[in-house]
Amino acid sequence: MGNFFAELRRRHIYRVGAGYVVVAWALAQVVGVAAQIYAPPAWIPQTIVAVLAIGFPAALIAAWMIEGKAHEAVAAAVRSKNSTVDWILAGGLALVLGGFAYQQLTPTKNAGVQLAGVDAARSISLNPGSGISLAVLPFTNLSSDPEQEFFSDGMTEEITAALAKVPDLRVVGRTSAFQFKGQNRDLRSIGQALAATHLIEGSVRKAGDRVRITAQLIRTNDGTHLWSENYDRQLTDIFVIQEDIARTITASLNMSLGLKPGEQLVANRTIGVEDYQEFLRAKAMLLQGRGAYAEQVAMLEPLVVRNPRYAPAWVAMAQAYNYATQFYSIRASQSAAPTELLRIRDGYLQKTQAAVDRAVELDPESPEGLVGQAVLQLYARKWAMAEEFYLKALAIDPNNPLALSSYANSVLVGLGRIKDAVRVYQRIHDLEPFVPLFAGNFAEALWLDGQTDAAIAIDKDYVGRIGSGSALDLARMYAAIGRYAEAADVLSRYPQRAANPDTVVAAAALLRTAPAKAPAPQSLPRLGNMGFIYLHVGAPERALEYYEEDIRAGLDIGVMWHPSYAVVRKTERFRKIVRAAGYVDYWRAKGWPELCRPTTGDDFECR
Repeated sequence: MGNFFAELRRRHIYRVGAGYVVVAWALAQVVGVAAQIYAPPAWIPQTIVAVLAIGFPAALIAAWMIEGKAHEAVAAAVRSKNSTVDWILAGGLALVLGGFAYQQLTPTKNAGVQLAGVDAARSISLNPGSGISLAVLPFTNLSSDPEQEFFSDGMTEEITAALAKVPDLRVVGRTSAFQFKGQNRDLRSIGQALAATHLIEGSVRKAGDRVRITAQLIRTNDGTHLWSENYDRQLTDIFVIQEDIARTITASLNMSLGLKPGEQLVANRTIGVEDYQEFLRAKAMLLQGRGAYAEQVAMLEPLVVRNPRYAPAWVAMAQAYNYATQFYSIRASQSAAPTELLRIRDGYLQKTQAAVDRAVELDPESPEGLVGQAVLQLYARKWAMAEEFYLKALAIDPNNPLALSSYANSVLVGLGRIKDAVRVYQRIHDLEPFVPLFAGNFAEALWLDGQTDAAIAIDKDYVGRIGSGSALDLARMYAAIGRYAEAADVLSRYPQRAANPDTVVAAAALLRTAPAKAPAPQSLPRLGNMGFIYLHVGAPERALEYYEEDIRAGLDIGVMWHPSYAVVRKTERFRKIVRAAGYVDYWRAKGWPELCRPTTGDDFECR
């Protein structure tokens, strides 16, 4: 063996191996950086790395095969340099080992951060006062056809979604930024309103099969333009343009993409140009809300048939089906004979399941797909499983406002974890300060937490902008603090489309009699989701009627965690509702909320 190792040294095998490792490592780093910048097909960097790996034993064998004078020449050259080569190789190996160790330890650290839960995940990026925060303002439509507005809005959303994948980049105002659409305001004031250190603005001009996109990156504290570029391309290059913009912005901010070799920010490209434009139209329609679900379904069903591997279209399809499911759930909860409505609801629910499954199969890392899985678990009353899917989505995109809102509203509030919900909604408010729906949910969580003045201030600001829910919530808040006349006035403005007009009139009239007790509680009119009024006219047992019927439709009982419902939370009827909703199983597995606790056997009590 001694002779063997001596021969290895004589033939300079050690030096060849060390030199090869150093050079191959340097080439691999260059390939990795180039892959992040130019986004080549995944097989190209993978092939280069494989060739480098195969080349290592080949280099050692070649060095062994060289005989005679070649070895003597190498030895003489090394001696003439006084072993400087050995020192260079040793230093190079040390750098390689250090870089390898850093790359191996860093993912472990990041994984630990993600597994720590929603509140801990990338906490530094969630702090509005630290780090880089970026908002993408709506791109201006410069096309001659005003109907192309959906395309410029779609480009805004797609570029925002790509930037949201950058691990430590805090993307804010994904929806709130549209508040400034068409406004000629100082960019510094917009940045301050959105708590954004940087803004992206641009324009889109589409004509025939060509598109011209202009984008620029601006630092908001002084209005400095850090980067600007024009892209005049074929529509077939639209995904490349989106990728280029997102990558260049990230590079301009000196931030790491956090991508694996060959991975891209715009990952889903398996759709033709015409169908992609149809997809953007459908997404614009989805933003109109649940009322347009029939048109959404009609547009998206043929689209996914033509593009069965385009995951975003399946996500949109699942959202449209879910809107239809919710529509029939609400109608069933308001109907005295809900069987047929629930049958239709269940049909849409099955379609939602199929679309979500397909979306996640195509893109397991899609936050929207994971949220879709969570929503399906809500319908099945599997709260712990729903929470698991929400946390998976938020580990991928901790700043996703829709995932945060759905988690807070559907799991935390419904299950009585009110203080947790307030914390999450505060984060949503930091990310999306101008979305009325989020503001209304935040107000409700504050009210449930006893912060009534703050809740009323928010709801008063958004009544008329957030829709029927805000008026109903504000009336409920006023009534809970004894301001019955104001509550009745607000309730009188409750939109007729949200309830039977006669029921609204009867509810407001009854509320004006509070706090007098009704002489015959069972003779009072049926109030549906305005049943909170029963609490204030001496008929608290009737306040549970709506929620007993609600359980059939799978809706939540969040408002019943307010102190005004304390008298009914102590009843067996309330415990029956909670058991039927599946809450007790969750509490036994995950922990009890502040207002409930286990007693003897399988029993429990709430206060």
